[in-house]
Amino acid sequence: MSRSKSIRAVFPGTFDPITNGHLDIIKRATALVDELIIAVGENPQKHALFTPEERVEMIRNEIDGMNGVRVEAYQGLTGEFVQAVKADVIIRGIRDNVDLHFELQQANINLAISNVETIFLLTRDQFALTSSTYIKQIFELGYKDFDRLARIVPVSVARRVRDKLRPNG
Repeated sequence: MSRSKSIRAVFPGTFDPITNGHLDIIKRATALVDELIIAVGENPQKHALFTPEERVEMIRNEIDGMNGVRVEAYQGLTGEFVQAVKADVIIRGIRDNVDLHFELQQANINLAISNVETIFLLTRDQFALTSSTYIKQIFELGYKDFDRLARIVPVSVARRVRDKLRPNG
């Protein structure tokens, strides 16, 4: 099946920090669309560990070499950002039924605002229990096994989280 129109998608999130689960969704989404914009947003309900600029930098380091993928920070409503970049679809990862319930509500809001559909990608089993919040909590408790954490987040990201939360080691 060939497409006559190129498809631009937005994968929004706070990515504080980016995880291997996020990266898996990014890789899988690039097989479905021609252009993927990773949209790094600010959520006033979440206390961010990293600035938007730091999050963009970490993501750029991890996606270096991926064709058709770019990263942008944004503020405000996702639906408005989607309109501004003229995206055709929104990509979201679903880990469980809690995510699904929340994401269905968000998808309906974004559809109302931007008239853009959301494509849900199911998270692979090995990433289903991973969240950025969980990563931060692990480091706050002093966990230091980078080999094991490399299954959850890229090693360079794990080091940045550690350095931010435990600056003296």
